[in-house]
Amino acid sequence: MRRLMVEENVGGAMNIRSPRLMIAVFLICLLAIPVIGFSQGPPALNAEEDPTVRFGCTCHGNAAPGDRAIVMITGIPVMYETGQAYEFTINVADSVTLSGSDGNTEAGFLFSSNAVGEFSWDESQNLRDAVDNEDDVSHSEPGSGTWTLIWTAPAEDVDSIHFWLVGNSVDGSDLPDEGDYWNILTFTINAPGTIVSGDSDATLQTRTIAVGDYDTLFLVEESEAEKRAEAQKRLSDAIFSKGNMFYWTTLTALIVGAVYQREILERRYGPGPEHLAMELAYPQGIRRSLTSIIAFAIAVDWTANSSQTDFFIGIVWFIAFWAAYGVYRTYRSAMVEATVPDVM
Repeated sequence: MRRLMVEENVGGAMNIRSPRLMIAVFLICLLAIPVIGFSQGPPALNAEEDPTVRFGCTCHGNAAPGDRAIVMITGIPVMYETGQAYEFTINVADSVTLSGSDGNTEAGFLFSSNAVGEFSWDESQNLRDAVDNEDDVSHSEPGSGTWTLIWTAPAEDVDSIHFWLVGNSVDGSDLPDEGDYWNILTFTINAPGTIVSGDSDATLQTRTIAVGDYDTLFLVEESEAEKRAEAQKRLSDAIFSKGNMFYWTTLTALIVGAVYQREILERRYGPGPEHLAMELAYPQGIRRSLTSIIAFAIAVDWTANSSQTDFFIGIVWFIAFWAAYGVYRTYRSAMVEATVPDVM
């Protein structure tokens, strides 16, 4: 009898523990739901019960949008034509990844036209009707960050149409953590006939709209041909610069050599400079001194601040030294004794 009672008690304990175990597992699952990312598309309402497409994915990235998330959409017309289909391309990316560093490589989005017009897409695009709102569209699973879809304008004029696009660059952990970055993009397509483009009709048909880090938005990847052209330009500029340097250095050396040779010949074989009267020497010496001082000051300033090209800096330096040499020649001419022809 005791043995039977023990078995019955054990069985009863097992029956009691089983519901408790199930309840515990159920509660754990409920608690885990908020920390599991919505990898198959964001919910219609965020953690604050606000529309996700307008207020963002507040469970990600410290609950605030950030410029690190690049959200871009192309193919947007300035104004729509009734019943016309337009192909939109959505791009969501991490600006750190775009700059060549290690960053997030997966992304998702939620796109809304406020139920105006219709969205459609190819089945290969990993897209779906948004959760709890079939008029919006979102990703069906995190992707590389590029999706293409079709938006068909309404069959009649309904005035301007407003769009909302929220993009989320995720770190692949399947958790809404600080490693995720999101941003919101809003834009408007004007009603038919509101814009008259005139001659620039082609440039007003479609546009690209983006939000995020400025430097990354306008970062253009060069093609191999462009890289080769840039390298050839740098090489030609370097050759031109060095050629100029050698040319002007050689010319300056020739001038200095000619002046030096003249001084030697005058001192050794010639009578030297002609006599210059004092009433002429003083004004000439003052003019040349002022020219040399002013040119020297300008040359020093331009050289220190690099405010001019090397060509103009070299010219000013040359003027400064040439004027200084002119002062020296004026002095020598003034020191020459006057001869009879000079007095006459």
